Amino acid sequence: MGKRDSDTAFFGQPKGLSTLFFTEMWERFSYYGMRAILLFYMYYAVTKGGLGMDQTTAASIMSIYGSLVYLSTLVGGWLSDRVWGSRKTVFYGGVLIMLGHIVLALPAGVSALYASIALIVVGTGLLKPNVSSMVGGLYSVEDRRRDAGFSIFVFGINIGSFLAPLLVPWAAQGFGFNVFGTEWNFHAGFSLAAIGMFLGLVQYTLGGRKYLSTDSLTPNDPIDKGDLLNIIKWVVIGIVAIAIVLATMAGVGQLNVNNVITLLTILAIALPIYYFVMMLRSPKVTKIERSRVKAYIPLFFAAAIFWGIEESGSVVLALFAEQRTVLHVGSWHFAAANFQSLNPLFIMILTPVFVWLWEHWKKQPSAPGKFATGLVFAGLSYMWMALPGMLFGTSGRVSPLWLVGSWFLVEIAEMLISPIGLSITTKLAPNAFRSQMMSMWFMADATGQAVNAQIVKFYSSGTEVQYFLAVGIVSAIFGIIMFALVKKINVLMEGVH
Repeated sequence: MGKRDSDTAFFGQPKGLSTLFFTEMWERFSYYGMRAILLFYMYYAVTKGGLGMDQTTAASIMSIYGSLVYLSTLVGGWLSDRVWGSRKTVFYGGVLIMLGHIVLALPAGVSALYASIALIVVGTGLLKPNVSSMVGGLYSVEDRRRDAGFSIFVFGINIGSFLAPLLVPWAAQGFGFNVFGTEWNFHAGFSLAAIGMFLGLVQYTLGGRKYLSTDSLTPNDPIDKGDLLNIIKWVVIGIVAIAIVLATMAGVGQLNVNNVITLLTILAIALPIYYFVMMLRSPKVTKIERSRVKAYIPLFFAAAIFWGIEESGSVVLALFAEQRTVLHVGSWHFAAANFQSLNPLFIMILTPVFVWLWEHWKKQPSAPGKFATGLVFAGLSYMWMALPGMLFGTSGRVSPLWLVGSWFLVEIAEMLISPIGLSITTKLAPNAFRSQMMSMWFMADATGQAVNAQIVKFYSSGTEVQYFLAVGIVSAIFGIIMFALVKKINVLMEGVH
């Protein structure tokens, strides 16, 4: 037994897991705490503590924000592997995230909002993929505790995600005492998110010195000076190209938030297309690997549809919670933002159920079959949300149980798609593009949210029935098509089960 295998100080796991567990817990606390109230901050009237934005624009910004967070993980993984090493990359990311929340905590208006988005997008891209890779580095190849370690790590993510939408809105409303003189002081809530990330950084720094491997201090594949200069050249060219596009838009009077969001949507759709074409044409990819990449295309498309629905919890469902839901049960009153805790709550409840199911179901469906079932459940979660409008109209408020039911259904879908997708992505990846293929999984989420940034413009209380039905039916229909394609996809997977 090696030194790493004999370290059992944290629930039978390496002590370093506790450092990464709490780092990610606090990072998710800060991120989901901010997301729980950000939409309301953007479109609430200035007299209610908000920015007074148009609701449709605010919803589009929320969606493209989430898309950019996942796109930025591509850069974070590269910088870790080639320049800084994972430990420094995670630290720099955490600092940027904290600064982003601090900027939001200042009453500096729309400019502070955009500055915060930029800081948190880049910071999360640096931190998120590299914390996960550092968890894997705690274990030797033979260590059988690896899966359990990742399960504990994921539990930490969900603790932070669960607590934040309860505590941050509470802080933004004066801790229940109305100490601010108005219903909301969003900046106090954002301050709590900043404090959460600060606590994560402190324990990461102190614990990292003691318990994390020194291997994480250096890049896995250090870039040489010639390659670095070439990368810098292309980055400069990219920045100049973006500047020219923006200047051209400004020159014709089209430089506005909605058009910038449209450009980012195009980017989020074009990037995965580029990656698929690159892998399918690469001479480094064998015939069998090329077949597996083709099998991944419908899985990617299915994942994008699913993530588009799942990630709408902080956008469309948040609007429904605030505008159309009874925000009390008896004498117990709560904030619309508190509903964001349902996602991690159901994940924590359902994960052991599905782990048991996959361990004991001998003739379980293949990955494409699970994806197809997940898409149907995701579609049902939206069709379910059309029912209150159909039954009671769209002008009044309805029971909070409608939202609870919708989140329950979509989290069943997540159990069928998210962990399965991570696993099948690694299995179908060509040897020459293993890292890029994992990036494709993050891009599926980015693409789904980018499309959301466009279609959410059609949502309002008056159109909710049509909106939920249309999106839900599209998801269910694609799930049915996936069922019909299961055998063909399995053949293309060439021996991967």
